[in-house]
Amino acid sequence: MARKITTDDGRAALAAVDDAAAAGAQPARADLGTAVRYLLQLLAEKAPGTSVEVRVPPFGAVQVVEGPRHTRGTPPNVVEISPALWVSLATGKSSWADAVDTPDLGASGIRASEIAALLPLRP
Repeated sequence: MARKITTDDGRAALAAVDDAAAAGAQPARADLGTAVRYLLQLLAEKAPGTSVEVRVPPFGAVQVVEGPRHTRGTPPNVVEISPALWVSLATGKSSWADAVDTPDLGASGIRASEIAALLPLRP
């Protein structure tokens, strides 16, 4: 099991990602990875379950939302999203409606869009 990211570490990584974006630079890979995993952790805490898999390659994936469990193969409800867009959606800087038609977000399955109602994760 992956190490749980502390609130302080998660917030520090998010601040570093925000600072890099404000400076027009790419965030450090370690900061972006920590920020992504921290936000995935918050999502899993907010909506525990196994019905929808949220993937943010190459940094992490979680299964969330109560409902039927899948045990083998590709889950029926998958959201795959780029790291930058995930951070933006999870922090409220972008909306699901604006992101859904971009190449950075793929959602398949009838329950995948339920993730939109869970965002943003923090103000």
